[in-house]
Amino acid sequence: MPIHYIRTLTSQARSPRANRHLGFALAFTAGAINAGGFLAVRQYTSHMTGIISAAADRLALGAAALVLDALGALLSFLLGAACTAVMVNHARRRGLASEYALPLLLEALLLLAFGVLGARLAGVEGLFVPVTVMLLCFMMGLQNALMTKLSHAEIRTTHMTGIVTDIGIELGKLPYRTANGARLRLLCTLLLCFFGGGVLGALGFAHVGYLSTVPLALLLCVLAIVPALDDLGALARR
Repeated sequence: MPIHYIRTLTSQARSPRANRHLGFALAFTAGAINAGGFLAVRQYTSHMTGIISAAADRLALGAAALVLDALGALLSFLLGAACTAVMVNHARRRGLASEYALPLLLEALLLLAFGVLGARLAGVEGLFVPVTVMLLCFMMGLQNALMTKLSHAEIRTTHMTGIVTDIGIELGKLPYRTANGARLRLLCTLLLCFFGGGVLGALGFAHVGYLSTVPLALLLCVLAIVPALDDLGALARR
């Protein structure tokens, strides 16, 4: 990939094209993490709807310990989203070029830790849940908040409920010739990227195990490394 193109993906100056291409890459990554992570921790971690519903069910059935499991996953996702907001706002105030790249680099680092240490972390308890669950939920909150901020909530990459709903809305407009063709293509591509990532993520974990996440971590590094290097170069010239 040309350096300039990679820089545009997570640069401060946003364009619809950069948002789309970054969204496709992150939807693929989220699908892979979500599906592969399910095989590792036996629960999906990219969306909170199921987790909150599970907590309600368990509370109604009197399974208080299992409610705490759901609470730990929810808090981890929440902290991930908050972490992105803190990192972006801090970098913006300091005038850094990597304000959108830093959360992705953190996600890559955590994903690398999950891939290398996942088997050992699976037995370590964190916020009522294994550290592996915390890591995955935190990463998904981190990524979801990032795409929400840089695309002004136009693109989501970690859960498909809203995307499938929007696809249905656009399809419902087709008979009246009011559908937004460009948006429909964007939504369908995001859905396919998430699905494709899920298939490869599940196959990778089934055949390689935790280490299958290492290429995903390297992909995130490639997407985000150039603005970070730009900041390091600017710091060195001062």
